[in-house]
Amino acid sequence: MAAAQAAIRSVSERVEHAAEEHYRQMGLRYTPVLRAIQAGAKTVTEITARTHLTQGAISQTVGHMENDGVISRHRVKVGRKSSIRLTPHGAELLARLNQHWSATFAVIEELEQEIGHPLRRALQDTAKALERQGFSQRLTHTKLGKKQGLLGALLSSAA
Repeated sequence: MAAAQAAIRSVSERVEHAAEEHYRQMGLRYTPVLRAIQAGAKTVTEITARTHLTQGAISQTVGHMENDGVISRHRVKVGRKSSIRLTPHGAELLARLNQHWSATFAVIEELEQEIGHPLRRALQDTAKALERQGFSQRLTHTKLGKKQGLLGALLSSAA
């Protein structure tokens, strides 16, 4: 179990560090928000829902993006919300980010060939399974099952 845990952590850290390094080299910031906007999010609330970051963090990031000329905000008729749109500069950043993602998937394809396993398929299947039941729920269920199993064994041995 420790070997699997170390492998998961190692892969995650290596991919994350490499992505951050390349984002810095490319001058890319705001990637979670850019991804959410590309996926159709138009308000801070929608971006928050897509990124799973706090509304405060998203509001602050959107403010920085507006100051950097990446997005513009436009009031909508309902409530105090504003609609967020990419500026030409933001669209250019998103195009560069899309090129980076294409290269990322090419690397994943190379890894799949090298290791002989369908990494993308395993990740997609894992994501779907976690949508059906979250990891926290699974962990709680497993822990309760072990506690109940231990309690049952203790009660059986005491009888």
